[in-house]
Amino acid sequence: MTLRTATDLLEDAHYPATTAELREAYGSVRIEHPAGEESLDEVLARTGEEEFADATEAVHAVIGAVGQDAVGRVGYSDRDPTPMGVDGHEPVSF
Repeated sequence: MTLRTATDLLEDAHYPATTAELREAYGSVRIEHPAGEESLDEVLARTGEEEFADATEAVHAVIGAVGQDAVGRVGYSDRDPTPMGVDGHEPVSF
């Protein structure tokens, strides 16, 4: 299932909820992404032992903990300017 569908499941949990409780309830869910897949259990394990007050906190933690293979090119953005003091890419004109 997609990351979005997987995080929608977290809306149904009872909060406050700990990482362990969410792993037990939803850990078997498989999140598919372009480079493969991983379980929600693996993703939640990366968040540490937390207590989430609501679904928004849990969803943000999951989104922040998905593997880098799920997010495309690491550090890439075609919208943000290159920060001062950092060598950026050469602009390309289409």
